[in-house]
Amino acid sequence: MRNWLPNTDPEISKLINQELDRQRHGLEMIPSENFTSLAVMAASGTILTNKYSEGYPGKRYYGGNKYIDQIEEIARARVKKLFGVAHANVQSYSGSPANQAVMFALLKPGDNILGLELSQGGHLTHGYKLNFSGRFYKAFGYGVDKSSHLLNYEEISKIARATKPKLIICGATAYPRQIDFSRFRVIADEVKAYLLADISHIAGLVIGGQHQSPVPYADIVMTTTHKTLRGPRGAIIMTPNVADRWHDLYHATSKRNLAELIDAAIIPGLQGGPHNHQTAAIAVAIKEASQPDFKNYASQIVKNSKALAKTLTASGANLITGGTDNHLILMDVSNFNLTGQAAETVLDTVGITVNKNLIPYDSRSPLDPSGIRLGTPALTTRGMKEEVMMEIGQIISSVLKSPVDESILEKAKQRVKNLTKQYPLYPELN
Repeated sequence: MRNWLPNTDPEISKLINQELDRQRHGLEMIPSENFTSLAVMAASGTILTNKYSEGYPGKRYYGGNKYIDQIEEIARARVKKLFGVAHANVQSYSGSPANQAVMFALLKPGDNILGLELSQGGHLTHGYKLNFSGRFYKAFGYGVDKSSHLLNYEEISKIARATKPKLIICGATAYPRQIDFSRFRVIADEVKAYLLADISHIAGLVIGGQHQSPVPYADIVMTTTHKTLRGPRGAIIMTPNVADRWHDLYHATSKRNLAELIDAAIIPGLQGGPHNHQTAAIAVAIKEASQPDFKNYASQIVKNSKALAKTLTASGANLITGGTDNHLILMDVSNFNLTGQAAETVLDTVGITVNKNLIPYDSRSPLDPSGIRLGTPALTTRGMKEEVMMEIGQIISSVLKSPVDESILEKAKQRVKNLTKQYPLYPELN
């Protein structure tokens, strides 16, 4: 490791090394987290951070962007090829600003929107009352069935007909099953609404062939570039070939198509200069995701998730929807006489990182809910497979069943250490 940072700021350097040690010697199981390649991190930490590049390739407001233009064009071309879309914007800083840009492009303040309720597995930007999406737009929500905890498309259709949204958002942060984008297209067509597919969590599974692609159905597709896509922090907004479905309805006086409206929403609408080091890292990550072995990785994520779910269920855990079809598991821990916060805390003491999470129709508060959310993308990146997931499931169960038994906690901690030694993380970094 070069000495620039340790010599300049040893305090920050020490904390970074401590975080590296934490990641190496623990099991990272928050489903929105992953480990990028060293190549992605190398691209992210380059001199590209020095350059201002407001505008788009060939149309910048600053000079000196010859090479920046080429990098951004490569990133956009790789995204379009990988996802099979007509246009891609790679400048959005992250997922929340990207969703804001979509609404800024397509809607007027006060327009109706419809998204999955935050308490039912949705995202803050899908209409939560304290978020911009719930403050600047009239937000309505749909949920999951009270008994099965699955999306009820007939009920969603009824809500859409009653609320007449101009934008319907499909996507989730805590829904462990497949989303039927074709059904959402039918619902959107019924009420003549734009359809935004937020696939931030499942983008890697989509391109890996493990999840239905929203591209044939959605007007706009947004994804973050980390999570299952295994890239840097960032976001991509894509407009498939069907992107002009409702263009004449809402923008009859505009000569811009949806791709142009999205680009204008990013700049000058919401942002200034893009983060060029981030764009380069996204380009590298998309190239990696285009390789044949990425499909194997996506397939293994789902296999691992199912193996983990099966083991947890066998040990008495109560899983929302009874299992999983994707990369994440949502568990009600109340049958262990624990809250989500208590479960998160005790698992952290043995080196397993999860996050507390609301479960559908939760009677507890978001700060101390009834559930935890856990997933397999990061562990799969480390090379772990089904048999390891079964062991991890057993460790988790033993901890949740006996959260104050020091002998059991110590044994669990040692088992975690043994697993992390078998599957080393970033051995090249010293």
